[in-house]
Amino acid sequence: MFTLAQARHMIATLRPRIDELITLRADLAELRTDLTDRGASPLGGLPEVKGLEARIFGILEELSGHEIQVKGFAPVLLDFAGERDGRPVLWCWLEGDDDVGWYHRVECGFAGRRRV
Repeated sequence: MFTLAQARHMIATLRPRIDELITLRADLAELRTDLTDRGASPLGGLPEVKGLEARIFGILEELSGHEIQVKGFAPVLLDFAGERDGRPVLWCWLEGDDDVGWYHRVECGFAGRRRV
């Protein structure tokens, strides 16, 4: 269980890794497109695809190891189990958010997202 302050601290602490994940995701998308369209890429070939996939998977595992729920990869969507007004909630961070500024009740999902 995370308090809102703990979720915010975790995002701030892990932000360099999240930013790295976003960069790796873009590199992988570009590399795959180049290989499909032209058969070659300045970013490499199949070994580099596998390397990028492994690095991405490692970061996702690292996030999960902190008890963060990875709900999305493109865009990155992270949830932190918590409680608000005696109800279970998920503090919610979506790629592009500056901070953890949203939550939703567990049973409502992303559609029930509300500002903190």
